[in-house]
Amino acid sequence: MFRRVSLVASLTLFAFVASFVVAEETKKEFKCMCPVAKTKAAKEDKSVEYRGAKVYFCCGGCPEAFKKDTAKFASRANMQLVVTGQAEEKKCPFTGNDLNKDTKIKVGDADVCFCCEKCQAKAEKATGDEQIDLVFGDKAFDKGFKVTAAKK
Repeated sequence: MFRRVSLVASLTLFAFVASFVVAEETKKEFKCMCPVAKTKAAKEDKSVEYRGAKVYFCCGGCPEAFKKDTAKFASRANMQLVVTGQAEEKKCPFTGNDLNKDTKIKVGDADVCFCCEKCQAKAEKATGDEQIDLVFGDKAFDKGFKVTAAKK
């Protein structure tokens, strides 16, 4: 009888621990770069509405700087929308043509595809902020990406 109770208790404990581990693994850690301070320390509770979605910041001062000169920070804000899953790439950001999955590269913190190797090479030629501005500037963003939903 003791063995049976012990077995039931052990199985119950195992099921509890297993469900906790699965829940923790499926819970995504919030990680994105503040578009103003350029740090990976953006916080979910520091945000402003932007393009029908939310942009996140590291501190209370950054949203004000963003609102004051949104154009200055637009490329990084657009990239953040992609990184946080609030925007999806639908077309090549340079031409607006269909995407070729074989051209995928990392631009800042986001994976980006292009229509052809020529567009991919154009993006790879640029580096750092120049590359982010080239791929996620408002004109390229409007051509290649679509905001899908605001992050809650």
